[in-house]
Amino acid sequence: MIMRRRHESSRKYESAAAVLWLLLPLLVLVALNTNFLPQLARYWIVGSPPWAASRDRITNNVAATRDVAAPIISSKLTCNFTTFRSNTCTMEGDVRIDGKSATVYVIVSSSTYRPENSTIKLHPYARKWEENAMSLVREVTPPAGASGISLPPCSVRHDVPAVVFSTGGYNWNIFHVMSDIVIPLYLTARQYNGRVQLLATDYEPSVVARYKAILDALSIYPVLDLDADTTVRCFPLAHVGLESHRELSIDPALSPNGYNMMNFLDFIRSTYSLQRPRVTPVSKSSGQKPRLVMILRRHIRELTNEADAIAAVMDAGFEVVAAGPEDVSDLERFAGVVNSCDVLLCVHGSGLTNMLFLPRNATVAQIIPWGELKWPCRHSYGEQVPDMGLWYAEYEATVEETTLAERYPRDHAVFTDPLSIHRQGYDKGWDIFINGQNVTLDLNRFRGFLQQLYQSIVTE
Repeated sequence: MIMRRRHESSRKYESAAAVLWLLLPLLVLVALNTNFLPQLARYWIVGSPPWAASRDRITNNVAATRDVAAPIISSKLTCNFTTFRSNTCTMEGDVRIDGKSATVYVIVSSSTYRPENSTIKLHPYARKWEENAMSLVREVTPPAGASGISLPPCSVRHDVPAVVFSTGGYNWNIFHVMSDIVIPLYLTARQYNGRVQLLATDYEPSVVARYKAILDALSIYPVLDLDADTTVRCFPLAHVGLESHRELSIDPALSPNGYNMMNFLDFIRSTYSLQRPRVTPVSKSSGQKPRLVMILRRHIRELTNEADAIAAVMDAGFEVVAAGPEDVSDLERFAGVVNSCDVLLCVHGSGLTNMLFLPRNATVAQIIPWGELKWPCRHSYGEQVPDMGLWYAEYEATVEETTLAERYPRDHAVFTDPLSIHRQGYDKGWDIFINGQNVTLDLNRFRGFLQQLYQSIVTE
């Protein structure tokens, strides 16, 4: 019986071997015509097969920390240079980033290779129409070559996507950081739920430190200083440049992931642990007062009768929180202060960006300086308000409320025809009307505005 079983087993083995010999040419043909062997070699080098649990074996998203001669895999390159705000390229496959030369290498198959894309240069900052801003941003070069291009060897291989952006540009105030960096970063990186490596060119430590909570919420890994990086980092996918739609806003129709400003504000409230999701109407009979944060400017577009203006706000029935530059500088603390308020009031400027921390149904009140500035002021801080679930009010200063009278005679075009000044060039209008005046409020007129504002907020 035992011998018979051995004989049967032997015959089964010989039959199986014969089948394998017959299938061997077919297996070789499949291997040569697919990407199986390169992929197997890649995972052999990295040290774990593709079906292994990646989170258990990855430390700081780095799959290898030595020179890695991974096989070259044909990649996909998609660039968009047609939008008004930013140029972007997305690369998928074998992507290698050399920080020292600010070069992103990618192999493109011969079927998708285009000579006009052989060398692409872009500044990864979402304000491409502003030459002054872009001159402050390092240029990144993602060259796309046909199969066979010589690539630098990987010294570090990551298993998560990369996003290359700049912390340069107009990085000195909250408006530009939020509008040109943070919201575009959210649009580009949020889809990865933290499993993404941010690489910053023009690395500015103060920007990274001040907005650390937001950067930490977008990526679980520290932001890398690309300019100081001497290694060649390899990624399965990389975005160079940031998606961007509008000033301080998002267009859901343009977002591949369908993000809108409500999504972004929920993200901000979660990031800073803001406690008030929306305004609760204040009843006059309750004896409570609506809370108004008044952001005070210094040097330009300053209220020259600031103390009287604060008193007028209090007389109108508001509880006033006066916030100077020293208060606004601590972003994480001040975000909570703004969130506790029902109204944000400020002369046109970056302080209005703090509307991002207001609870829904709150009101943004903008004081517009003299000089036919209604359209640009609304463009920066008014048009976005409805998308944020907020209300908007504005007080436009008259010719009697500007300190420009101290510099120009009353019959000057600055007063008689401000648009003619704007037509002389952007810089001319900016220097005079944005950076060249303060505001002295007509208190009687201002009180009328405050009464209307109060009535729109409280209930009987």
